[in-house]
Amino acid sequence: MQIDERKRLILQTVVDEYIRTGEPVGSNAVLSRMGMNVSSATVRNDMAFLERLGLLEQPHTSAGRIPTYEGYRFYIDHLMAPKPLSPKEKRLIDSLLSQNDLTVDSVVDNAVSVLAELTSLAVVSKSNAPVFSVITRVEVIPAGRRLYALLMITSAGAVRNKICRIDFDLNGEQLEFFERFINDHLDGLNVDSLTPAMLQSLAVALGSYMIALSPLLHGVYQLSEELSKADVSLRGEQNLLTSGSLRPDEVVRLLSNKEALTGLLGSAFDGISVVFGEEGGSFAVSNSSLIVSPYKIGRHPGGSLGVIGPIRVDYAKVIPHIQYITESVTRLLSDVIGGNSDGKDGSDE
Repeated sequence: MQIDERKRLILQTVVDEYIRTGEPVGSNAVLSRMGMNVSSATVRNDMAFLERLGLLEQPHTSAGRIPTYEGYRFYIDHLMAPKPLSPKEKRLIDSLLSQNDLTVDSVVDNAVSVLAELTSLAVVSKSNAPVFSVITRVEVIPAGRRLYALLMITSAGAVRNKICRIDFDLNGEQLEFFERFINDHLDGLNVDSLTPAMLQSLAVALGSYMIALSPLLHGVYQLSEELSKADVSLRGEQNLLTSGSLRPDEVVRLLSNKEALTGLLGSAFDGISVVFGEEGGSFAVSNSSLIVSPYKIGRHPGGSLGVIGPIRVDYAKVIPHIQYITESVTRLLSDVIGGNSDGKDGSDE
């Protein structure tokens, strides 16, 4: 789209002013912010031209202009002046991301909390990290009469547990056999590699223990399935409901079906992606935007973080924040999980 420098500056000024005030922007406001030696009539003509291109719109006949979705898109891609983080801000973010014992879960959880706090927006995350970890330990703990707690631990530090109810009590010898058997067969196995066919082979290999221990074996399979699924979480939901710019019924519908965002989060493979509410299919919250940035584990896609807020979000501030945080998550997760799944350190050759 060919737009001369003056019209680009006018569009940038309208978007910046509308983000700042939430009010339609008139020609006089543009002139006072631009500092250009042109007439008000020239600015009005240029704004009318930008309106014909579909970049601005006039909500009321006597009002100024506001950006359209296309206007925001052009602004983000070509006009926005990002506000870089200061060294002090970077140090603070790094310290907050490194809180608690560093596991895949804690790093991503810290990142979600930090991003929600710094932006005062809702943050959604999708993590594929468990796929690249392996099973390191399975434990069985008696939890009551005919109740047994299964504990699965992975190389990424993820821990999942499940209570299994069995029709009869197991003795100590049976429990010791199962722990030894399951760890001998699963230690070092990727969490997504325990297939139904492998489960059946393991059941046969239990031999005379098959009837007694099959419920525990099936519980282990369910835990591996749970770890293999992409983990989607949402934080700062109250920021959406109190923004005043979004329809509460659409926000409630989104919050009750956050998994609907999975596809949009998974589509961000490289760099920042911005989706506007009416463009996003399942992300159908009017007058909203979703800013997504991916992170990696070594060379592999590890997941993504997304910031949801009103379309008037301060993109110049939010985009550098989410970009820096996902870059930091990439670095931390690569350390936690030990490079990538093929044992390399994840650096480019």
